[in-house]
This record gives sequence, structure tokens and C-alpha cells, in this order.
Amino acid sequence: MNDTLTPEEAAERIEAARKLFAGHVAFLKSAPDLKFLPDPNAPEVAFAGRSNVGKSTLINALVNRSALARTSNTPGRTQELNLFDVGEPLAFRLVDMPGYGFAKAPKDMVKRWKFLVNDYLRGRAVLSRVLVLVDSRHGLKDVDRELMTMLDKAAVSYQLVLTKADKIKPTELARVMAETEAEARKHVAAHPVILPTSSETGAGIPELRAAVLDAISA
Repeated sequence: MNDTLTPEEAAERIEAARKLFAGHVAFLKSAPDLKFLPDPNAPEVAFAGRSNVGKSTLINALVNRSALARTSNTPGRTQELNLFDVGEPLAFRLVDMPGYGFAKAPKDMVKRWKFLVNDYLRGRAVLSRVLVLVDSRHGLKDVDRELMTMLDKAAVSYQLVLTKADKIKPTELARVMAETEAEARKHVAAHPVILPTSSETGAGIPELRAAVLDAISA
């Protein structure tokens, strides 16, 4: 969320985001290739991250629905771009992207996923922001840095979101936050504010909703 807002403005932003996400939210389609994407008639906010980082679970928490986005304990299950409409009339779309960095997937499948993700991120004109999800327990990995560098080069705005923040001690979370913020400052397209979240406890979810609203309003 915009860190220049007054506390009152921030509270209003969070409430506006809550109301928007509490309204119409529906699965639109899965796109195994860019040609299957819907017409670019609304802003899109994409969720990217390593396999099993908790993208689908976080989307479900964001929209306060238990099974909108399909979740799995099996890394690499999401193999397509899954799109969700938010708002009626349509306000924007959420895009659940295939996870990256899953070593056990067949090489041809990994290559196909990589091309799909790269082509979408580089060429989708209505893409407002990418939320790059990072597991709080592990911090940034080389595969995350590769994605960040690619987004920098493509001039695509992105924000780092720490998931599973409830799984580590507050002191450890503070350390990971500080390290992630320091690294984000080295990347030209990275948003300076890091968002710690927990799909299980709901921590950080209101702020994440507001950040999505900020992204489509920018």
C-alpha cells in the first residue's frame, strides 16, 4: 500500500479494497497459451512465485473464499494461467501463474511453463503489477532473483510478498523482511514496500488487498 498515506487514508483504502473483494469474484478461465487469454479489457494483477509458495491459498484468502483457486500439496500443479474476474461490472482480473523452480517437473514441461510466463509478463499490456511471492521461511532464492531481473528489464512493476509469515518467529520474520527490503532496493521495477502475509491467520491480507487496489489505480 502507498506508504505516504495518512493513517485515516490508509484505513479508507483498506476498507475500499475489502468491499471490492467481498463483491463479485469468479473464475474466468485457464489459458495454456497466450492465444487463449481474454481480451485485454481490464487491468490484471499477476501472482508469481516458486512452486508451493502458496499462491493459490493466498488468492483464496484475498477473496475470502475457500476454494476459488485450486490448491494442491503437489508442487507444480498450476500449469496454466488461471484468471479470475473481480467486480461487477468488471474492475480487474487476478492471474494465478504457474510456479517456477520445480526441479522434478519434466524438462519439456518446465520449458513450456517458462515460455508461457515470460511471454505473458513481457507482452501483456494490461498487466498492472506482478506480486512476487516469497516463502518467509526461505527468503529470496536465485530463481526469484532471475524473475526480478527479468521484470526489471521488461519494466514491469512488481511487489514482493512474504507468505507463511506465521510459520517463523517474529524476530526471524523481521530479519527476512530487512534482507528482502535491502535487496528490493537494488531492483528498478520493485515496489519498495514488502508485504508479510499469512493465509492461515489473515495477517497482512487487508494490506495486500489495498496494494492490489493501488496497483490497478496507478
